[in-house]
Amino acid sequence: MPPAKKEARPSNRVGRARTPQFVKNLRGVKNWKEAAVWLEWRGIEDIECITPDQAGVARGKMMPSKKFTSNTSLALPSAPFMMTISGDYPEDGNGFSYPEDDGDLKLVPDLSTLSVVPWEEDPTAQVICDLVHQDGRSVEFTPRNVLKRIVAAYADDGLRPVVAPEIEFYLVRKNPDPDYPLVPPVGRSGRAIGGGAGYSIAGVNEFDELIDDIYHFSESQGLEIDTLIHEEGAGQLEINLRHGDPIELADQVFMFKRTIREAALKHDTYATFMAKPIQGQPGSAMHIHQSVLDRKTGRNIFKEEDGKESEAFFHFIGGMQKHVPNALVMFAPYVNSYRRLTQAASAPVNTKWGYDNRTTAFRVPRSDPSARRVENRIPSSDANPYLALAASLACGLIGMRNKLKPDAPVGTTVNEDEIDLPRGLLEAVDLFESDQDLRAILGEPFASTYAAIKRAEFETFMEVISPWEREYLLLNV
Repeated sequence: MPPAKKEARPSNRVGRARTPQFVKNLRGVKNWKEAAVWLEWRGIEDIECITPDQAGVARGKMMPSKKFTSNTSLALPSAPFMMTISGDYPEDGNGFSYPEDDGDLKLVPDLSTLSVVPWEEDPTAQVICDLVHQDGRSVEFTPRNVLKRIVAAYADDGLRPVVAPEIEFYLVRKNPDPDYPLVPPVGRSGRAIGGGAGYSIAGVNEFDELIDDIYHFSESQGLEIDTLIHEEGAGQLEINLRHGDPIELADQVFMFKRTIREAALKHDTYATFMAKPIQGQPGSAMHIHQSVLDRKTGRNIFKEEDGKESEAFFHFIGGMQKHVPNALVMFAPYVNSYRRLTQAASAPVNTKWGYDNRTTAFRVPRSDPSARRVENRIPSSDANPYLALAASLACGLIGMRNKLKPDAPVGTTVNEDEIDLPRGLLEAVDLFESDQDLRAILGEPFASTYAAIKRAEFETFMEVISPWEREYLLLNV
């Protein structure tokens, strides 16, 4: 009898033919034994051990897979998690100071996030890690741990939050020189993409091959896209994710951003999640749909038995209205973010709420009462997904705990009204630092670190002379 044929190992490269059981990697591996089998069966040679920094940038180490499974201790210094987006470091002050020893922090892999890296030529895997001190204590100022802290606060109250992010981004022509403005890419028609293409299938088809790669890369990592549309901006797309656990969804957004950038580079294009990358075009948001379940019964606490809105629903919105302006620096983390939050950008400019009203900051979409949810439309797509979800859920939880009442819902256009939100980064940091309820629930180590980073980033921005200044001041003042 001839020997049984061995199954071929799945390639790390993603093609059009895919076998379903090889696809669902995310949240699949439960322990080190399963991880070793998973890696060996796929012929994985290298592993990227990554964790998000304050900006949502992947930091970590790469190592051979055999070393990864040999109980090797992984460590990183704390400094990268106190770094600005430009690579600088804030000064001590306002409650922030560097640890005296800057000792190593331990990287603890979350094996359930183990997945392939489909854009690498050699068989490579990736795993998201948490950071702990040498004695095992959670590092409170790191983004994934901040979100875990908020989810745990809900659990303390017998609740479980459920979220569904929507992420907008632009495709732009390659632009290695930052002095030149970004411009829309050329699609398969050979013509530059224009604006006003909201929900256009033809607009999506302009990037068929690139979008195919986004889908293929996503499937191979176990990332599930709900829908993909063309937004209003020239070359602006939006991806909607399925609802689920906040930590899992933040992990997915973190990985999606890497995936979309890599797919775009494969087609000689940039994908950018800047809030306002192109002058005269709409900004890019990261809308967050939120509902809250009772942990014991699984019931959506935003509805009463008769289907009407519950007190918890109104208190959640009340918390959003009161505290989201103070948390804005976590939803709009850069100077560029505030270019989106203007009356001319079709973005929310205050804290109004309403039923199926897209001009409000907090929209309640049409749904069955059991699926009732609150959509936070303020965050921009440049926000760290872990911190945006943590802040949004924290504001709602504070509202429910303190029984805060919202204003009356509005049914008119309100994003052309007076701007009630902070107009700039420093104002947002000041409000953030003054909100004691918010600082307490997020944790003082994070609050002081994050505020210091944002102040340092503003100072770096102030060192740059803009084209506007050269245009209007050079010969006129």
